[in-house]
Amino acid sequence: MTATLTAPPAAPAVAVRVVPAPGAERIRALAERAGLEPGADECASAGTVTVIVAADTERALRVPRTPGPVLFVCDAVSPEGRRRVLRAGAVVIGAAELTEDSLLRAVHRAAHPHPSIPYPELSGVLSTGIRPHGLPTPGTPALTARQTSVLRLMAEGHGNADIALLLGCSEHTVKNVIYELMTRLQARNRAHAVAHAVRHGLV
Repeated sequence: MTATLTAPPAAPAVAVRVVPAPGAERIRALAERAGLEPGADECASAGTVTVIVAADTERALRVPRTPGPVLFVCDAVSPEGRRRVLRAGAVVIGAAELTEDSLLRAVHRAAHPHPSIPYPELSGVLSTGIRPHGLPTPGTPALTARQTSVLRLMAEGHGNADIALLLGCSEHTVKNVIYELMTRLQARNRAHAVAHAVRHGLV
């Protein structure tokens, strides 16, 4: 008996449109070397990732953009700036960490959003704690102080036993809090719960 092996379907091609700005030529060159298709300069079509180059996320978020996936390339990316970009539904990468490979990964993340957030980015978002103006998105359920504490420890990779030890409560209590979190945020798993909370300003 002969088995037939079927190759997995190739990932759909992604086009990038780089908004004219200082440093944009470098991004275009990297995109070309990475095998990304150039998008039309005038406007973004469906499936085209618009790349916006700026000194920081504050300036990047002020650049007018067309609907569709967006990738920001910024010289400076603060935790609060990263948080705001995530809440805007975009992806950001620091200019210093830019390579063909990292650009390719960032473009594909922008083009094909996933419910969870990569750990390095999530860690950067949560590293400074809650900011005074970090208000939840309207219509999003608020979390209690205990739920927020558990969520932050989940984001740092702690298991239920560690969380119970750090918060001075029982593991049973932690399990109940996580269950309440999942229900309140309508999350499918722990990573989805953390991603949802970050994107909606709950942490």
